Amino acid sequence: MYMITRTLVFGMGYNTYNTCGIVDQHNRLKFPSDLDELKEMAELLQIYREEHTSYVLLLFCSAYLYKQAFAIPGSSFLNILAGALFGPWEGLPLACILTTMGATFCYLLSQAFGKQHIIRLFPEKVTMFQNKVEDNRHSLLFFLLFLRFFPMSPNWFLNMTAPIVNIPITLFALSIFIGLMPYNFICVQTGSMLSELTSLDDLFTWGTALQLLAIACVALLPGALIRHYSHSRLKLGGPEQNGVSQDRKTK
Repeated sequence: MYMITRTLVFGMGYNTYNTCGIVDQHNRLKFPSDLDELKEMAELLQIYREEHTSYVLLLFCSAYLYKQAFAIPGSSFLNILAGALFGPWEGLPLACILTTMGATFCYLLSQAFGKQHIIRLFPEKVTMFQNKVEDNRHSLLFFLLFLRFFPMSPNWFLNMTAPIVNIPITLFALSIFIGLMPYNFICVQTGSMLSELTSLDDLFTWGTALQLLAIACVALLPGALIRHYSHSRLKLGGPEQNGVSQDRKTK
């Protein structure tokens, strides 16, 4: 889907770029690996978006889902790109929806094809995760949110292992949408701010400082609430800790 969209977008827009005085940029359309490539791609797509918004949106969505579904690292760059292309008000909901959809596709692919391979490659981690899920089955949603706010394992591992440990897909998707919202918010806001900066001097203004402070507060608040809840409700320690806590309760 991503490759078809990529070819379609630049095949139809080739003449548009030439009329704007821009040399063929087809080879520049690739997943960014650093901030320089990200900024270059953002400038390229912003020019094209002026006349072909729907095609740029289709390209962005297909690329995002491709990376998420196959657990390819680098989603942070795409979140930043969402902020640069669509702004914070459109970029944040878009990033949250695509993150949820892509992770759900990864869940379904693992459920259909990857169970045996994951168990064979990570037997101890799968067993440990299974035990934690069973210990917190009564508060499974909050446990999943805790893992997203304070990741003990990479997100790709959680996405692939979730169907193996019998986490319902509805709770899984909901935890992705809510749990990764602060992270997506930071990335999208960063992309929106970067697209407005014209020089490094713009970073050292009171307006930018207040924006960064607001971003930090909004991103830390959900995590603080979940962490406060987890101390009283979730079982996050080892088996011995859980056993001690249960003995104390019986006494």
